[in-house]
Amino acid sequence: MTTPVVQSADESNWRFAQCFGDKGEVEDITEADIISTVEFDHTGDYLATGDKGGRVVLFERNETKKGCEYKFYTEFQSHEPEFDYLKSLEIEEKINKIRWCKRQNASHFLLSTNDKTIKLWKVFEKSVKVVAENNGSVALSSGLPPSPPPLSAPLPIVNSLSRPTTTANGTPIFRLPRMTYHDTVVAAVPRKVYANAHAYHINSISINSDGETYMSADDLRVNLWNLNISDQSFNILDIKPVNMEELTEVITAAEFHPISCNLFCYSSSKGTVKLADMREQALCDKHAKLYEEEEDPSNKSFFSEIISSVSDVKFSKDGRYILSRDYLTLRIWDINMESKPIKTINVHEHLRSKLCDLYENDCIFDKFECTFSGNGEQVLSGSYNNYFHIYDREGETDTVLQADKSAFKAKKIGGNKAAKPPAKGAKGNGKPAMDVDSIDFNKKVLHGEHSLARWMPEVETDLLYPLPLASWHPRENTVAIGAVNNLFIFAAATPSPSGAGGPA
Repeated sequence: MTTPVVQSADESNWRFAQCFGDKGEVEDITEADIISTVEFDHTGDYLATGDKGGRVVLFERNETKKGCEYKFYTEFQSHEPEFDYLKSLEIEEKINKIRWCKRQNASHFLLSTNDKTIKLWKVFEKSVKVVAENNGSVALSSGLPPSPPPLSAPLPIVNSLSRPTTTANGTPIFRLPRMTYHDTVVAAVPRKVYANAHAYHINSISINSDGETYMSADDLRVNLWNLNISDQSFNILDIKPVNMEELTEVITAAEFHPISCNLFCYSSSKGTVKLADMREQALCDKHAKLYEEEEDPSNKSFFSEIISSVSDVKFSKDGRYILSRDYLTLRIWDINMESKPIKTINVHEHLRSKLCDLYENDCIFDKFECTFSGNGEQVLSGSYNNYFHIYDREGETDTVLQADKSAFKAKKIGGNKAAKPPAKGAKGNGKPAMDVDSIDFNKKVLHGEHSLARWMPEVETDLLYPLPLASWHPRENTVAIGAVNNLFIFAAATPSPSGAGGPA
């Protein structure tokens, strides 16, 4: 198990680049404005965010700026709040996940999902034309016959509202509107709606490498869809027991292999990651490979089962490695080696002594995301106090950055505070870059539970909100981070190798 050496932003060349959203104080934040997902497209030229209000906001790369900067592209309402009358259940409009389809033409296609319904959106630019004039006005000004040619039969002259009905030489005017270009607008229309296939909340969607199918996962089932068929899906994994009292685990995340269209992996609350092959059988109840690391008996406690739950799982871009995240650690697995991970990185080891307190305030159930860089040389995950960590794959260095409004304010006055320097006691020897006793557990980045208690004092402290918020640029060392109602862009100052971005 590795405890990496902590680096500051200055030592690592990572810099704060941009911040979108309200940059004022946080007391007036409305729940609908809280960002719930962030996702780059396959080129990195476009970036999508979803929020708790059911809206999707798209950004495009600003080619007029040097470096990796973005500008607003369009915004649309993806989901609306619904009510299931059969189950007496409210369905939130919050966007859980966004996934881009590979671009085939001038239009963009992306999937967005809330707890129950997945939608395929087409986003495209269209020209708006208006009636500027008609052919009669040209004919009158020129004295020439209008186009199209005049009718062979003479038309009666009707004087309506004093408008001339003939040209100067008596030729009748046949009025036709003339359209001229007015503006170009970005439109978003739902092409498919995939509904009524999940009894439980959808936690993952993943588009297959074949470009034709995708899968959606909830707590107990994984369904396979054809993008062109919205009224039928195939159940490829079902772990629901006949008697729900016998339920011992749930599915926490699922993702397709980036190259092999028949492979997918999924993680569980039991701390395991499983690889399934759809060629073996239609219902993949029997996994092809199981990735699990037994806990050190000396560390076992009442909380062991809770903190071992895997909250996120991702493939590297080449499909060779699997990255998994639990409450305390990141694990990197070689897809060909089940016995143990090739690297285990301590993220929250300094919180092990605080597990009892974390259990009492429910923070021990927080679920953090993780992601690979495109070349697989770096991994990213989040922490508390709006910190997030970028590790090299060997787990030797830990770059600590903070997605906080102070970064924007520092840039505005010419400073560099993309990450605060390590706190007292962090001497670059792997100790946490923060004082454990001063951690604000309500201020978290890249995780699946987000408390608004800090931002909204009137909200109960045990009211938690999903907030998975990280995406790595597919070709560059640039990451997009969502923190409350702000979107932060961080970029490495030095040029990155080809393919340094995140998973497609």
